[in-house]
Amino acid sequence: MNAIEIAVKMEKDAISFYQDAARKTKNPVGKKMFLTITEDEKRHLKMLSQIFKGLNIKLTDVSPMENIKTVFESMKGRMMKRVKATSDELEAFKIAMQMEKEGIEFYKKAAKGAKTEKEKKLFKRLVREEEQHYDIFANTYFFMSDTGSWFMWEEHSIVEG
Repeated sequence: MNAIEIAVKMEKDAISFYQDAARKTKNPVGKKMFLTITEDEKRHLKMLSQIFKGLNIKLTDVSPMENIKTVFESMKGRMMKRVKATSDELEAFKIAMQMEKEGIEFYKKAAKGAKTEKEKKLFKRLVREEEQHYDIFANTYFFMSDTGSWFMWEEHSIVEG
C-alpha cells in the first residue's frame, strides 16, 4: 500500500468512527461536533481519491476552526444548560484525539516522502486540518468534562476570592 491508499483507508475509518460516535452521543454539542468533523473527513477522502485517480484537485481554503465556531455559536443556548457527558461520550473524544494525533504523524511522514509536489501540498494541508481537528476535540472534551472550568478558561476569567 502506498501513502495515498493508506490515507484513504484512514479517512474512511475516521468517517465510520465519527458517524458512529455521533449516533451514540446524546449530548447535542458532542453530536454536532462529530457530525461536523465527519464532513471534513469526507472532504479529505474526496481529495485523496482524486489524487489516487491521477486527477487534479483544487485545494479550497477551508477552516475546520471556523466551521466549529459556527457550531458553537448556533448551540450557545443549549451549551449553557451544562449537559454532562457520559463516560462513553468522553471516551469517544479521547479516541478521536488519538486518531487525529496518529493522522497528523502519518501525514507529516507522507509529506516528506511525497512523490509529487501536488501530493506534498495535500499532505501538508491535511496535517494542518488534522491539527485543528485535534484542538477541536481536545477543547470539546474539556468543555464536556468540566463545563464551568471551560467557560472560565475560554473567557480567561479571573476568579476573585
